[in-house]
Amino acid sequence: MSIERRMVVANENCPARMVPSGTPTTISAGTFVTINQALGGNYTVTVNGNMMRVDGTDAAALGLEAESITFADPGDDQVHEDQIEQALRTIFDPEIPINLLDLGLIYGIDINNNDVTIRMTLTAPTCGMGPVLVSDVKYRVAKVPNVTSVEVELVFDPPWSRDMMTEEAQLEAGLFF
Repeated sequence: MSIERRMVVANENCPARMVPSGTPTTISAGTFVTINQALGGNYTVTVNGNMMRVDGTDAAALGLEAESITFADPGDDQVHEDQIEQALRTIFDPEIPINLLDLGLIYGIDINNNDVTIRMTLTAPTCGMGPVLVSDVKYRVAKVPNVTSVEVELVFDPPWSRDMMTEEAQLEAGLFF
């Protein structure tokens, strides 16, 4: 989804994360917010000169249509890996409009007593959006039923390469020929 750069006023307190640190913060109701970008269901905004990321599930607080991410509770008090993968497919790299799973950035998912650890990498070790992507993963995976906690372990071995992308993602990015 693309959006023209525009200004809105937060109509209620809105959770956000600072860019590039990923530090959680709140945009107070009544604050002027400049919408800079909408990508992958998330919004990059500027508030008082600070760049922030607002999850699409919280967009109604800015008067925008909220994205709905819901999971059926299987009723067995267990965390299901397929639902974690479903959550990861809703998180997009901010520069490459492909979800993290299909982009090949997720190296592993471990579930231990409903605590989830995600091993992931970045397209480059110096990626400035790394902390924001980590916070996106924690935020969205925590919405999966029965998840008690989410930890993200950044790993850089093996280094990411475009060969780790699914064929569909390579086609979408124009890299598969």
